[in-house]
Amino acid sequence: MTKTRQAAAPQNSGLGIGAMAIGEFGGAAAVPASFGPTYATPAYWLYEMSQASLSPARAFADAGRLLFKNPANPWTHTEVGKSVAAACELFERSTRRYGKPEWDIASTLIGAERVPVHISTVWERPFCRLQHFERMFELQPRRPQPKLLVVAPMSGHYATLLRGTVEGFLPNHDVYVTEWTDARVVPLAQGRFDLDDYIDYLISMLHFLGGDVHVIAVCQPSVPVLAAVARMEADGDPHVPHSMVLMGGPIDTRINPTEVNLLAGRRGIDWFRHNVITKVPFPNPGFMRDVYPGFLQLYGFMTMNLDRHMQAHRNLYLNLIKGDGDSAQKHREFYDEYLAVMDLCAEFYLQTCETVFIRHALPLGEMTHRGIPIDPSKIKRVALMTVEGENDDISGVGQTEAAHTLCTSIPADRKYHWLQPEVGHYGVFNGSRFRAEIAPRISDFVLSNNTNSPSKKTSARAANGVALNGNGLAHDDPPPARSARSVRPST
Repeated sequence: MTKTRQAAAPQNSGLGIGAMAIGEFGGAAAVPASFGPTYATPAYWLYEMSQASLSPARAFADAGRLLFKNPANPWTHTEVGKSVAAACELFERSTRRYGKPEWDIASTLIGAERVPVHISTVWERPFCRLQHFERMFELQPRRPQPKLLVVAPMSGHYATLLRGTVEGFLPNHDVYVTEWTDARVVPLAQGRFDLDDYIDYLISMLHFLGGDVHVIAVCQPSVPVLAAVARMEADGDPHVPHSMVLMGGPIDTRINPTEVNLLAGRRGIDWFRHNVITKVPFPNPGFMRDVYPGFLQLYGFMTMNLDRHMQAHRNLYLNLIKGDGDSAQKHREFYDEYLAVMDLCAEFYLQTCETVFIRHALPLGEMTHRGIPIDPSKIKRVALMTVEGENDDISGVGQTEAAHTLCTSIPADRKYHWLQPEVGHYGVFNGSRFRAEIAPRISDFVLSNNTNSPSKKTSARAANGVALNGNGLAHDDPPPARSARSVRPST
């Protein structure tokens, strides 16, 4: 199949999470450059004061909502009563600080059997916890269940944004997920956290899992995951993963740069340091830690699609009045996740912006970890799969696929690239197309490269470097080497 290059298309225009911007680096608030430190320094403190001052009004609005939804209140069944209840709920939700959402994954469907899922922390450091989604089988399945380490993005939203990703992999995999900690709640005494620490954490997790694992990087972690694997390969580490899957990640943002990518280059690292970095105010546990605060990130996310967000909230108000509970609940579920944001450590945010988006250090061969150069060409034992979305307006088409060019020592028949038609950034790792078209391809790629699988047939095929065809299915005989990295949907 002929390899073609496709430019990033606009994000779909429909309302809903697939049409909204999801937090990524470079999506900083559009603050005028003239504000400088005089804006950044007191902004967080003023935000905390405003949250505290609005608490009585939120409590009053919530009480009003309950009053006008009480069946015993005769006003409840009138147009006026419904309007008041809707307005009260809209005010309370618009001014609330949203905490970390719950995973809400109690079970998964495997074949025709509903299997309970137990979530536990199996590894922990000050800035991250590794969550294990353990399926409580009565009888272990005969089919191999490869272990997956899903590295969630540390770019504003909580790891629960990957709830759909986890649910998609649970039927066929033993899943572990990184759950990054809100910097606002990490005491200053715990020390700093930067991109080098991030890579150290990943290597430590891979050691903990013993190497019998496949790592999946969702969006932003693609660069540190590739760097961590390259470091481990250069050191001859026996605990390298069997394969790595990079999904919608900014490996080389010079390719089809999006507005988010160009933003960092236009402003430069000093602008970000002076305009979006501030200190955590009292009485938070992380008091005086330098952070990129969540509320500024949220401001950046919201202004990218402000008209859609305003229309969505208007629709919520109208649906509450009409009594359309299903539509209102969908809105609540989406915004409970979307509006829950976390602070990022300033060191990590600035180092990532400069390394990935301004200096393009990885593709130029200039990236280092603890002073040691990162050389992706050292990767030999780890299979590589990349996934992109045709309409991704955060990581343009070709940016993630660039990893194949950097990893020159991986055999061609152990590389695979998939460009998913008609999805944006979020659709790469969530939604109906992810469940139906992307997740099965990843599962098959993982199984084909699961060298420690108890299945002799699978192990033999993996050892021979079995690739996937355009439908994401493994061949019994390896295809020509070029198809492993250039497979794309036909146009």
